Amino acid sequence: MSKAEQFDVVIVGGGPAGLTLALALSRFARGIRIALVDRRPLEVPRDNRASAIAASVRRAWTALGVWAPMAEQAQAITAMRITDSGPGDLSRPLFLSFEGDVAPGEPFAHMVPNRVSGQALLDAVASKITVVAPASVAGLQTSANSADLVLADGRILRAPLVVAADGAQSSLRQMSGIGVFSHDYRQTGLVTTITHELPHDGVAYEHFRPAGPFASLPLPGNRSSLVWTEKSADAPRFLAMGKEELAREIEAVMGSTLGAVGVDEDLMGFPLRLQLARQFVGPRLALVGDAAHVVHPVAGQGVNLGLKDVAALAEAVVEAMRLGLDHGSPAVLERYQSWRRLDTTGMALVTDGMNRLFSTDAPPVRALRDFGLGLVDRAGPVKAMMIRGAAGLSAHGPRLLSGLPI
Repeated sequence: MSKAEQFDVVIVGGGPAGLTLALALSRFARGIRIALVDRRPLEVPRDNRASAIAASVRRAWTALGVWAPMAEQAQAITAMRITDSGPGDLSRPLFLSFEGDVAPGEPFAHMVPNRVSGQALLDAVASKITVVAPASVAGLQTSANSADLVLADGRILRAPLVVAADGAQSSLRQMSGIGVFSHDYRQTGLVTTITHELPHDGVAYEHFRPAGPFASLPLPGNRSSLVWTEKSADAPRFLAMGKEELAREIEAVMGSTLGAVGVDEDLMGFPLRLQLARQFVGPRLALVGDAAHVVHPVAGQGVNLGLKDVAALAEAVVEAMRLGLDHGSPAVLERYQSWRRLDTTGMALVTDGMNRLFSTDAPPVRALRDFGLGLVDRAGPVKAMMIRGAAGLSAHGPRLLSGLPI
């Protein structure tokens, strides 16, 4: 048996959640020893996808010193337009719009290319942590005072706390015996980037259709990121299309909102499901990001939920360490879990309900939902509350999400 290497926190998973957690802990917990483990080499994402980053997460990244290098290539979302249409409708009537800042000069969200955010996080944290990658996890053993992460090559990483940021199929969650509530939507999320003839002016569009929502999210220049939902049985037809045929299909769905369209990159497809871990913590273990929860992309909150987990866990751990307490104890982990369960469960219910409500073309349902959207559109205070909710802003949230140091 190898001699165990000692750390204060071991993080498994080098995505945005794992990197941001490592950065937050290294920034605010003086002298902390962090190991970050990933099954792949730790490097900048190679894909051209982008993520919608809520204002609260932007504030957290600002507090951590990584927003400035992202800002140059980020696109502010200044407004959102929501339409509802059936498969044969020629027009895309507007039923609901959001616009305005959450604070003077502060948009409620930005679109940030994944390679840009990944590069900024890697540059900021690489010299502050021990990177163990590529490496496979073979086991997790816990005791009263610590956890041993056993790697496939025989190395053992020991720490009072292990964090699972290793995705929806989290091996650590499974090793710990934590089950999930799961529902297969029998839908596929399709993602690509388009160029378009007309400027988007920072406006995001979401077209609700019987197969699911179709969203175009603004990127710098006359480019937008597309995320749309199709029934899994129909998705292969779109994935097999050439770029010219796909461009015609996209333009028809958008109703020429942005003029002539070109497809910038290959279409990618992902199965969609709702998945919530029955617990967000186990003995000496905390789950963050997709390891804890996977929600429908209809509201664009998946990445943001994971980074809100990070802000809550970092605060709980840093405050415990400053007081000389065991930062992997049940009391500290329960504080994190209680802080995040209500928010994530609520968002899961909201996104699930939205998908079910809008993924139907039944005339009575359409009439009722369009009437409801119209009422909301005329209720200024309700819209303002919804914008702040989408921005992830809360008076009782973790300090990082308000842009404050821990």
